[in-house]
Order: sequence, then C-alpha cells, then structure tokens
Amino acid sequence: MKKSTSFMALAGVAALVLAGCADDAADETTDSTEDTVETTDSEDTEDTDTDTEDTDTEDTDTEDTDGEGTEDGDDAGRDYASIDASEYTACIVSDAGGWDDKSFNESAFNGLMEAEELMGVQTSTAESSSDTDFAPNVNAMVAEGCDLVIGVGFLLEEATSGAAQENPDVSFALVDSPFETPSDNARALLFNTAEAAYLAGYAAAGMTETGVVATFGGLPIPSVQIFMDGFVDGVAAYNEAYPDANVQVLGWDKESQTGSFSNSFDDQAQGQQLANNFINQGADIIMPVAGPVGLGAAAAAQTAGDVYIIGVDSDWYESAPEFSSIILTSVLKDIDVSVLDAIADVATDEFDSEAYVGTLENGGVNIAPFHDFESDVPAELVSEIDALREQIISGELVVETPNAP
Repeated sequence: MKKSTSFMALAGVAALVLAGCADDAADETTDSTEDTVETTDSEDTEDTDTDTEDTDTEDTDTEDTDGEGTEDGDDAGRDYASIDASEYTACIVSDAGGWDDKSFNESAFNGLMEAEELMGVQTSTAESSSDTDFAPNVNAMVAEGCDLVIGVGFLLEEATSGAAQENPDVSFALVDSPFETPSDNARALLFNTAEAAYLAGYAAAGMTETGVVATFGGLPIPSVQIFMDGFVDGVAAYNEAYPDANVQVLGWDKESQTGSFSNSFDDQAQGQQLANNFINQGADIIMPVAGPVGLGAAAAAQTAGDVYIIGVDSDWYESAPEFSSIILTSVLKDIDVSVLDAIADVATDEFDSEAYVGTLENGGVNIAPFHDFESDVPAELVSEIDALREQIISGELVVETPNAP
C-alpha cells in the first residue's frame, strides 16, 4: 500500500473536499466490471436486505463507537444495567443470512443477548432460512407473547409492518428499513452509512497503489446502495483534493444508481468471482456490501496478494479474523445498540414510533481502526479523514445520497 501521494495544508484539503462532495462526487467514478460480473439496475431487481453488525470498536483515531461511549441522543451514557426488564420478552427474527452471518443479523442478535445480560429481559429468536419464513416467524413471535418483535433486515418490512398493524398492543422494530405504513407501535432502526462510507472511500483513494478501487453490493436496495454512494463520493473528494491522483472506482455509478451485484447475500462464490474480476482490472482495494458474500471477496483478495478489503457492518478485523491481515478498515453500523435501546424503551414505557437514525454525530455509524495498517496510513491522511468527519458532524459537509434514511 502506498502512502498518500502528496500533502497540502489541511485547510486547503478541506476546502477542496467540500467542493467535491454531494452530487458532483459521482462524476469522478465508476466503471462496470467484465462480462462475468452481473450489472443490475436498482429498479429491476427484487428488494432484499443486507448488512450490519456491531460497532463495538474505537475509531481510526480517537473516536469511540462502543454503544455506551457514544453520544446517542438522549441515550448518551445510558445505564442499561439499572433497568429491570425481567417481566418483558424481546424477540428477533433473522433474515436468511442467519445469526452467525458476521454481519447485521449477528449484530442484532448480540444486542438482544446484551439486553438479556444487562436488563434481564426474557428472549426468543426465530432464524429464517428463506423469505418464505419471514411472515410465519414474525407471527410466531407474536403468538409466543413477545412484548417487542424486531425484524432484522430490509426484506422483513412487509411481514413486520403487517404484524404491527394487526397487533397494536405489541411493539415492533425493523432494522434497515422504514415502515411503508407507519404505526404508533413500530420503530425503524436506520443508519446513514453514506457518511462513514465517505470516509472509507477517501481512505481507499489515499491508500491505493494502482489507482483503482472497487465496490459491489448483494442486492440493489437502499440499505446496500447507501454504502456505495458514500464510498464513491469519498473517492471523488480525494480526487478533488489531489487532482493528480485520478483514482477510479469500479462497480458503482452513483448518478444512474447501477453497478455490480452478487444478487445474493450468502453465495460466497459470487463474491469471489466479482472480486477476481475487479482485481483483473487493477483494483487493489475492494468494499463488498453483501453480508457473508463479502467473505468470498476477501478470500479472492487474500489469494491475489497485495489486495485489501474494507468490511461493512461490523469490524471485519475482529469478526472475520482469518482475513485480518488484509482488512484496511470497516464501515460500522451500531445495530446492536439500537436493538438494546429499543428493548430498554419498552421496559421503561418510553417506546415510540420515532425512527432511530444512526449517524457519525450520534455514533451510530463510523469507520473502524486501521489496525495492522496504522503504521502504513500516513498521519496526514488520518488528519484529513478526521477533519472530514468533523465537517460531516457539524453539517458543514453533507454527504448526498438518494438512499438516505
């Protein structure tokens, strides 16, 4: 991996970055992949779900993404252990990826287990094998007498929303999707991952040796595409700050919302194929947004050598230690904490339908440390990323995306 090509005064970088953000960012990017890589328009593919796991790790520099250490609105420093939820039952239903997906299902499950440990809540789970399991599993949780039922993933919207309307005395939450039909007893748990992915894209552009980076998704749905939008814009911002860099992005065209997808969240062979096609085109840093499929991309990168991965949802350095040596960083989503808060709110009679939106400002999204690459990432690049983070938090820099929650 390279050190950043050249460094200007940080103030100058910030000004150039601002000029390069938002809708103009997409103009700097993207290519489609070779024949074997499936390119799909987001309007043509059936919606399904994606990502996320826990963000129980500190940031690249000084920021902390542990749930109890972040400024999470009114829940900053919330003392979960002081809440007695022993008379309540919290239940979750997985997407087809299952509880050990090293991604969003596992993160939600971890939040449930933490609530059980800290607050004594009773728990029940239903693991889905396919989309035909969603409605039966949600209804089974209601029949069990659950006080809160959490659907994990975009694809569970229909089943969770339907159950919420039919059972107004039960509370419901849904990870990674708004409710199409709002209900007073239903809360969406959403994440503006474009903000954190912007930082990851900037980091990738600053570290690539070949001048080519890539991203792909599992399915063309908002909770996937929002990562890709932010990543592309971050690369474009780096190109704006360093015009001689001209880093290219493969796999996503933000303007047309088209790009490369595995059309699966569990077929790791597809991830390996997509990654190999990107590698053959010169990409040396890849961000797969496809749940366990991304592990196939990591395997391809490890085999190729001198190719690195940006994980999503959880810190892949920790959740996929077999690939830790090639994980540059990860885009984190604090799903476990949002689940923990929803359970706490039910137990304290504070649950409402206001959507939770994780941002850089409240600690709901972030990027993971550079871990083994901390000595390789130039201090100037780290400073630039930190400055961008502060600009996003302050509202000075807005990362635009049509997939924003």
